[in-house]
Amino acid sequence: MRQLRNILKVSINSIMKNRTRSLLTSLGIIIGVCAVIVMVAIGEGSSAQIEKQIADLGANLIVVFPGHSRSGGVSRGAGSYNRFTMDDVEKLKQEATLIQWISPMVRSGGQIIGGGNNWSTEISGVSPEYLSIRDWSVASGEFFTDRDVIANRKVAVLGMTVAEELFPDQDPVGENVRIRNTPFKVIGVLAEKGQSGMGKDQDDIILAPSTTVLYRLKGGRYIDMIYASGISTELLDDAQEEMRVLLREAQRLNPGEDDTFNIRNQAEITEAVSEMSRTMTMLLGAIAGVSLIVGGIGIMNIMLVSVTERTREIGIRLSVGARSSDVLIQFLTEAIVLSLIGGIIGILLAILTCTVINSFTELYTLINPGIVILSFCFAGGVGVFFGYYPARKASALNPIDALRYE
Repeated sequence: MRQLRNILKVSINSIMKNRTRSLLTSLGIIIGVCAVIVMVAIGEGSSAQIEKQIADLGANLIVVFPGHSRSGGVSRGAGSYNRFTMDDVEKLKQEATLIQWISPMVRSGGQIIGGGNNWSTEISGVSPEYLSIRDWSVASGEFFTDRDVIANRKVAVLGMTVAEELFPDQDPVGENVRIRNTPFKVIGVLAEKGQSGMGKDQDDIILAPSTTVLYRLKGGRYIDMIYASGISTELLDDAQEEMRVLLREAQRLNPGEDDTFNIRNQAEITEAVSEMSRTMTMLLGAIAGVSLIVGGIGIMNIMLVSVTERTREIGIRLSVGARSSDVLIQFLTEAIVLSLIGGIIGILLAILTCTVINSFTELYTLINPGIVILSFCFAGGVGVFFGYYPARKASALNPIDALRYE
């Protein structure tokens, strides 16, 4: 232990004699460690944000999309074949045993006029269960009921963004708005939801009874999507399969025929996004890791220069009884200490950088302690790998030749 302390003391003294050169030598390691930690932190932070936003879509969410159609043997793309009707939703409500809530989704859009202002936004026709599926709530007023859906009533619930644009500094509940020249009564305002994982403002929306939007605004018989919520996370795949079977029956598909729809659940969406985020994080970390290799090459070059400059010193030590292994350990320790000092500075710089990013930008970083430890150990490993050759060269010097060196 005492010998180790002496070696560290000699190494640190040697490094401190040339502080500027030592700092410049460690610069590659500093930048490398900092870059690795920050890049991975950005990837981890983005992944965490996206996963949270997916979770905000609703509990145990299942979404049914239209499938694709073909014309002359050419596919028209996803969503081009839509035969969903209210009857399909009713069949799922009555026969599905693993579904807790279900709601149709009918999309429309247009200019909204109210409170002396106008705003263009999306109008979504849903059922009352939609709030439970999306884990949403009403900030003021109330949500429409099943009776409103059955009666095709012209009532609307505004998203927070729409409410602020049309009725700034006032409660719009009880006011009237015109949606594509059709009058609607505002009965509620949704709680703020924020941006989605794709950056879309989820509060820039109006919710109305699905039948009202379908028959009064859209003028069709086909709904756009079906939203559902499984009874539990564990049975989400089973619930999805049950919905698939019931929808095939509803659309009279024969055995062997392809599905005319696509079903995705929250777990699949989360896993797909997480896998993409992991791949991007690994790629960013690998690119940043190149800086560590470059930094290691810099350390090796400086250590080779140091061996040349200290040839007489090495010769004196060997001539007074120092072993070749002692010289090797000393120079190797200097390289490792130089790398570890760079690693520590790099970690501190990374923490500062992540703090600045979180405070002054829209990006969110999440520092992974495992990556910090790994980067520090890798920096030490770089010191060992690139410091061994100069240390080996120093230990192999002939004492007599070294003493004669000018």
